Amino acid sequence: MTDLRQLFDDLVRFETMLWNAIDARLLQECNVSLGSLNAMLVIASTRSCRVQDIARAVAITVGGASQAVDRLQAAGRCVRHPNPDDRRSSILELTPTGRELLEAAGAIFDQELANYLGAPLSKNALGQLATTLATARDAATPVSDR
Repeated sequence: MTDLRQLFDDLVRFETMLWNAIDARLLQECNVSLGSLNAMLVIASTRSCRVQDIARAVAITVGGASQAVDRLQAAGRCVRHPNPDDRRSSILELTPTGRELLEAAGAIFDQELANYLGAPLSKNALGQLATTLATARDAATPVSDR
């Protein structure tokens, strides 16, 4: 039988190590944190992206997502446009500077993921891990957020 406490410990420790390694490289080479990159990835891939969309995609509070967007905007990496469908929210768009940064940082992100996940795991193991984590995440996601 699997020791669930050990599984939890391995999962959390690995996530922390992975996050810290990628974050350090992104900060060193691109002057962007992994948290900011995550928000930028959501903005780039979500049509008519709002702060709420970032919060939902990366499983943080709306307040935390709003602060992340404030930092991106202050750094000239994104802009807010009035939402024609809802005056209470804005539509987010990456600036040209933000898109250039996303391209450079995205390449580093992909390299680090390949180093930490792609290299040590077989294609089969990686596929099983992806399926397993997606299943667990879906089960933990409140029905209202699905």
